[in-house]
Amino acid sequence: MKRSEINRALKEMEDMCRRHCCYLPPFCHIAPEQWEQLGHAYDEVRECMLGWDITDYGMGDFDKLGFSLVTIRNGNRAMADKYPKVYAEKLLYLREGQYAPNHFHWFKTEDIINRGGGNVLIRVYHALPNEEMDLHSPVTVHTDGQARTVPAGAQIRLTPGESIYVPQRLYHDFSVEPGTGPVLLGEVSQCNDDNTDNRFNPPMGRFPTIEEDEPPYRLLCNEYPAAPAGV
Repeated sequence: MKRSEINRALKEMEDMCRRHCCYLPPFCHIAPEQWEQLGHAYDEVRECMLGWDITDYGMGDFDKLGFSLVTIRNGNRAMADKYPKVYAEKLLYLREGQYAPNHFHWFKTEDIINRGGGNVLIRVYHALPNEEMDLHSPVTVHTDGQARTVPAGAQIRLTPGESIYVPQRLYHDFSVEPGTGPVLLGEVSQCNDDNTDNRFNPPMGRFPTIEEDEPPYRLLCNEYPAAPAGV
């Protein structure tokens, strides 16, 4: 993925957040050159992977297969004594024509909330014991206090303000209902670890390989430099 694509996606998501009065924490606005000077006071941002996350899943076609995210709060299960939060919160941004691929989480449960913009479609399947998709069993979904059973592979339509509960091992993907415009989503979940807790089907990467065709506008959550010695 080109750095110029990442920069454009970051600015587009920033604009979407402004238009929907969704204000971002200060660490989202730190310039790349500032990170070289920031000491251990910012280790929580580094070690809990807070901040920007723009990905094409390593597939090289962000306009069709990609997602823009920002992690606002998180813990770290591997460093629970230092970061004891058991919850996480994200914002997610999806354009019309983009697709966030089919996956489940072994550990994390989450609520996905349509915070504004268009309508999001979330397709659901159970996972079989061998972790493949169950293409036949109906799925009971919970949306804003309502339980209903839908066929395997059904798409759940969330309009602004609506949400869905996604338990462990429930395959789900994301797309935008055509003609409704880009979507700003919220995610409230258990502690998040994108390095170890995504099972994609078919398999793919989680973070992009970056081609540096221009300077970064912001660093991504897996790019922060270590704190300078003695700071």
